Amino acid sequence: MNIHSTRIIYNSLSSLTKKVSFINTKTVWRPILFTNIVETNFINRINNVCVAASFHTNSTLRCSKGLYEFFDDKKNWGATEVKVGRSWRKEELRLKSNEDLHKLWYVLLKEKNMLLTMEDVCKREYRLFPNPERIDKVEESMRNLEAVVRERDDAYLLLETGERSGRHSSVVTDGFGRTMKRKHKEFAVPDYMHLRVKNSPFNRNPIRTRFSRLLREKEKRISDHYHKKQYDYVCRILRTFGDVNLEDLKAKFPEIDIEKARSDPKSRGQHDNNYG
Repeated sequence: MNIHSTRIIYNSLSSLTKKVSFINTKTVWRPILFTNIVETNFINRINNVCVAASFHTNSTLRCSKGLYEFFDDKKNWGATEVKVGRSWRKEELRLKSNEDLHKLWYVLLKEKNMLLTMEDVCKREYRLFPNPERIDKVEESMRNLEAVVRERDDAYLLLETGERSGRHSSVVTDGFGRTMKRKHKEFAVPDYMHLRVKNSPFNRNPIRTRFSRLLREKEKRISDHYHKKQYDYVCRILRTFGDVNLEDLKAKFPEIDIEKARSDPKSRGQHDNNYG
């Protein structure tokens, strides 16, 4: 469907709103919804738009249902429950070929557009949208399908080039001097060739230098505090359990010097297994 047809759909759907009038009955305001008239006008306008949107220069773009593909089956209109199945699993999608996955992606995309359209129409018509979890199932299927395609791309590129698919990332320094992991982007001129970036006064700002120093100091205090808490916890374990397995303790706390903790007076307990 081309852009002109999409604009026709949007203008037609946005103009189809239900007229509401109110009557005062014993100081209680009750809305009167003219459903029959609006539904008749709604169907007539949809039919007219379908005829207008069915003229395409390419025969492959023609569809027998026209704009009715944006709506659910007529038997489900006004229904309170629609029986649906579960979402597609990754194990099932891995068994399909690339062509089948390509077709299934557009089937799920059309289903998602239909469900979103029906949800919007139900909101406009003040009606209940049956089984709203259908949108979640379709989105989960699309995520699983995309994950399977990414797995195949990774396997192919690892075999051919030794790299994974998708955008690569690297550790860079931001404007405040902090190191962070950022994905690569395309620029017309790289940073190391851009004169405005190289000559920026922010790179030589003393406030940035002071901020970087204070930030490193804060991170060092947090790291030391965490290391001290782990060290005290190991000493408490050695003091309480004299027959603890030292190899397992080293594997659980690789950053702690177990021999130093054993000789610490904090590890002295009611046993002779420690040095303190």
